[in-house]
Amino acid sequence: MTQYVIGDIQGCLAELNRLLVELAFNPGKDTLWFTGDLVNRGPQSLQTLRLIYQNDGCMQTVLGNHDLHLLALHYGYGKIKRSDTISDILLAPDKNQLLGWLEQQPLMLQQHDFVMVHAGIWPEWSITQAQALAHEVENELHTSPADFFAQMYGNKPDCWHADLQGAERLRFITNVFTRMRALTKKGKLDFDYKSTLAQMPADLIAWFQADRRHNTDKTILFGHWSALGLYRGQNVICLDTGALWGGSLTALNLDDLSTTQIPSQTKLNLENI
Repeated sequence: MTQYVIGDIQGCLAELNRLLVELAFNPGKDTLWFTGDLVNRGPQSLQTLRLIYQNDGCMQTVLGNHDLHLLALHYGYGKIKRSDTISDILLAPDKNQLLGWLEQQPLMLQQHDFVMVHAGIWPEWSITQAQALAHEVENELHTSPADFFAQMYGNKPDCWHADLQGAERLRFITNVFTRMRALTKKGKLDFDYKSTLAQMPADLIAWFQADRRHNTDKTILFGHWSALGLYRGQNVICLDTGALWGGSLTALNLDDLSTTQIPSQTKLNLENI
């Protein structure tokens, strides 16, 4: 049995199907983790969601920001953006089954020496603390989804305090797991920077480069940061290699940490991320 981790698909089903063929993926034997953002911006979001839903026994995902955006729209919150490609999901005859399944997916998965999230883990959180905080959000999402999505959108608070409560606490935790890339030198979330490490301004750092991180005891697998690409270092591996933007779709073999990539067939404007 082989376990693979695949970066952000975002509706790029052609690349996913080619990658599964290249891996000789056996659904009766092998397993897959996805770093989230199964849908949106790409050409076949509905078909991608159906494929993974139908293979739930051997495929697992964490929730990404685009997945949460889709669910929020389903509950009547947020607005369809010009670049969104998820309207067909919201109109599909099987939308309730698909979105009911998606809603039950976690923010964080663990196995042996690996942890997977969509965007990252706050530097001050240990792996154990991060898992507990992920469960807080998941519990709210499972028990009161409409209330959760009514309060989900927003960039504040931008810094962690253990005494955060209510909607602000849930929003911060959600933003860390699904939207984080850069931090200010003062330790606050920066939601504007989306480019490469080499181009990062002096007043910003990547979340995984923060001093005194408390979560380096396991390797954190994540996506979300397509400009970062395939990155290994600081006990992290980024697997979002920009399938949506003309890059590639990447699979990581957790047994030997080898990678397999399929070139993108979809080329969108990177400025529209």
